[in-house]
Amino acid sequence: MKVYEQSGKDWKKVLEEILSANQLEENQVIYKTYEKKGGLFKGTTQVVKVVKLEDILEEVKEFLTELLKKMGLNVTFESRIREEQIYLKMFSDNNAILIGKNGQTLTALQLIVRQMISKEIGVLPYIILDVENYKDKKNANLERLAKRVAKEVYQTGIDTSLENMNSYERRIVHNALSEFKGVTTISEGEEPNRHVVIKKVN
Repeated sequence: MKVYEQSGKDWKKVLEEILSANQLEENQVIYKTYEKKGGLFKGTTQVVKVVKLEDILEEVKEFLTELLKKMGLNVTFESRIREEQIYLKMFSDNNAILIGKNGQTLTALQLIVRQMISKEIGVLPYIILDVENYKDKKNANLERLAKRVAKEVYQTGIDTSLENMNSYERRIVHNALSEFKGVTTISEGEEPNRHVVIKKVN
């Protein structure tokens, strides 16, 4: 995985130079900036590290292919990059093992690949793993639940807390109800017991 690194006084200009020199757009990369202190009579410089999202995607595919082979699974991939986020859908000859109970194996794999990339480039990328349409179906069910509960909250006026969810699931609920008239959503609690509360508004 190639990392483009360059320093200068203004990190925005440095980023522009890296992108221009390599014919890249900002939405095609992930980047990190940090200060580097100079010597006794030298000021600080801004260092910019840039990595292409396509390169990260290929690295993740290679890593997962090798890892899952050791689990006895042959996997193929379907992927897309949108809004600086990587979506990777996996297809295997045993999806039940790949998903795990309540999606635990899938969640663990997602955490592992994000931490692996973060360790390499110093930035935590937004990577979503799925197995066939497991998450798509789960997300659709979550949206239906959120709208059903929101309707009940609007009719009864009683605030309702949903079960504990991770940040990705909470975002789905917030987005599903962002234009639902008469209710609002907030997240409460501390991880891993953080949840969404649906409230009625006037």
